Amino acid sequence: MALADPRLIGPRPHLGVGWAFPVRPVGGRLGYARYEEDVEQAIEIILRTNPGERVMLPGFGAGLRRFLFAPNGAVTHGRVEEAVRNALIDQEPRITVERVTALAAEDEPNLMRIEIDYVVRRSNAFFNLVYPFYLTEAD
Repeated sequence: MALADPRLIGPRPHLGVGWAFPVRPVGGRLGYARYEEDVEQAIEIILRTNPGERVMLPGFGAGLRRFLFAPNGAVTHGRVEEAVRNALIDQEPRITVERVTALAAEDEPNLMRIEIDYVVRRSNAFFNLVYPFYLTEAD
């Protein structure tokens, strides 16, 4: 049974509205992300931020930078999965993290794909986000 795309079902103000990320002016104003898009962008902000980067929230972020230049193997994958899972559980209360999996990309040896399955709590909608994380430089 196919589920209806929750993005097409009426307003969901309980999920929030925030500045779109990355911040870009739209017609002389700030762009905004709404509902599930806002949640997805918040997850990406958590993944891209390292603890200590935000003065008022020094513990904010997944801290993935510490894995730069680490081997793209099972030990690193496990540590990344744990760091991402813990950061999302602690810092994004609108979701339930179902699964986090880090995998080496077959076609690029320095690329780790971080797959995140999550449920938006208020709408009970399931989503998947694949975040590319380069352990060295991007090709």
